[in-house]
Amino acid sequence: MKTLSRYVLREHFGPLAFSFTALTSLLLLNFIAKRFGDLVGKGLPWTVIVEFFLLAIPFTLAMTLPMAVLVSVLYAFSRLAAESEITALKASGVGMWTVLRPVLLAATVIAAGMVFFNDQLLPRANHRLRTLQTDIGRTKPTFALREQVINDVVPGRLSIRAARIDKATNRMYEVTIHDFGDVTKRRTIVADSGDLALAASGDLRLTLWNGEMTELPPNAPGRMSRLRYLQDVIVVRGVANSFMRDTSDNFKSEREMGVCEMQAQVDRAEHDLARERAQVRAQLARATRALTRGTIDSVGTFPDSSAALPFSIGRAYCDGAAALARLVGRGDSTAARPLAAADTTDRPTAMETPIAAQPAFGDTAQRTVPAGAGTTTPPGGRPPAGVAVPASVYELAPGNVAAGTGVVIDQAVLRLQGARAVSAQYAVEVHKKFSLAAACVVFVLLGAPIALRFPRGGVGLVIGASLVVFALYYVCLIGGESLADDLKVAPWLAMWAANAVFTVVGGVLFLRMGREGVTARGGDLGELKEALAGWVQKLRRGARRAEAPRPRAA
Repeated sequence: MKTLSRYVLREHFGPLAFSFTALTSLLLLNFIAKRFGDLVGKGLPWTVIVEFFLLAIPFTLAMTLPMAVLVSVLYAFSRLAAESEITALKASGVGMWTVLRPVLLAATVIAAGMVFFNDQLLPRANHRLRTLQTDIGRTKPTFALREQVINDVVPGRLSIRAARIDKATNRMYEVTIHDFGDVTKRRTIVADSGDLALAASGDLRLTLWNGEMTELPPNAPGRMSRLRYLQDVIVVRGVANSFMRDTSDNFKSEREMGVCEMQAQVDRAEHDLARERAQVRAQLARATRALTRGTIDSVGTFPDSSAALPFSIGRAYCDGAAALARLVGRGDSTAARPLAAADTTDRPTAMETPIAAQPAFGDTAQRTVPAGAGTTTPPGGRPPAGVAVPASVYELAPGNVAAGTGVVIDQAVLRLQGARAVSAQYAVEVHKKFSLAAACVVFVLLGAPIALRFPRGGVGLVIGASLVVFALYYVCLIGGESLADDLKVAPWLAMWAANAVFTVVGGVLFLRMGREGVTARGGDLGELKEALAGWVQKLRRGARRAEAPRPRAA
């Protein structure tokens, strides 16, 4: 069986390498065509341009590798079936699971490598690409003047027009300069000729001869000043500058973080959600007791931020990475671990208002609970000693507590929505890294039965089936991401729904694999059309029978 496994894998290697290279090149060329205009004309070194396009490759690889796996599976299995090799294997007693098993194992290895790539290499490349784009955006284009055209040297402030420019000597003739830099006057400078010089620092130096300068003050429409000169020198600062890198940009978006970095943000947002929910419940309980009994307990229930978080694939991955780091004894084992519950206890974040900073309903005074204060413990517990809480929690009248409950709940709802949005934003990216990698295995399970069902489909089957599967998969992925960001579906459902659907379809087709009932002389796209036409006719006949009147009983 080892010989058979090597043979099947060798049949897949060529189509995989070709489709991977072709798809990556197509997407990369599309990216270059969109960004090329932002790079040319700025005097950038060729090394910067090459680095820019190299950094765009990792994102492209993450998208094209699952596509390449599907293309290779469709092509290889359809060729094996078309050349009757699948028939020979079945006649020899070799089951289809034996043929498919090495491909599934290879796809699993590719998926594991993709997880590492998406977690470690892709975020770093995205971060460097974004910072490089920012540095390029700050670089001004190479300065150049055109004849008979008003050239904007400083947009909105200074423009130059020259009737003729000698490219060899940078000498300009019949020069007109419009200067709007000073808001108190409009200046126009004309000259018979002038020299153009661009310093290494990016400053533009204009030396003009035999001309005049005219100024029109806007606040005095009836006045004009005119000055004639034999030689005048104008210096414009910072017309062009060289490319400079910014090494202080440490900000990272969700697509520039690894799995554990994003999982830490998700855990922090989940703790914020639990804390805000507990505070809302405590406030409702205080208001209810105040309205029903006319008394207020000294303190309501305070949130427990050490509660266990629900299972997450990102947290399991980070825990496994931390355990592996401890096992091999390399580096700090806590570096790859998401925030634990204790790490977020009483830690204010962007989505959380500290207890001491929350607005009171009536009296805004704050009161600190001393250690050991109070002789009785209220049902909801007491805050930690030394924690400042609003005095209104203890001392306000029942009516004031009831009136202020709506304000507190409204503020808590806003914080809850913000925490949910942050959690969904990062959780979507965490699940996407794993779902894209798992798609390699899913596409093997889906592509092999389709290829065996239509052995004579050839390149048409490969292209057609690949386009349909790619379109459905990425539409579901992009649509699910939008729904999850809008808090309409759970992030895990949005990112794994496409994989789940294709896995079910592939599993059903896999159970029927080996019983297709076709040979190399059939099973092409024409048979697919005939099957679809027959299915449509059956539906029509069933609809006509349902509409036909039933005979009445005697």
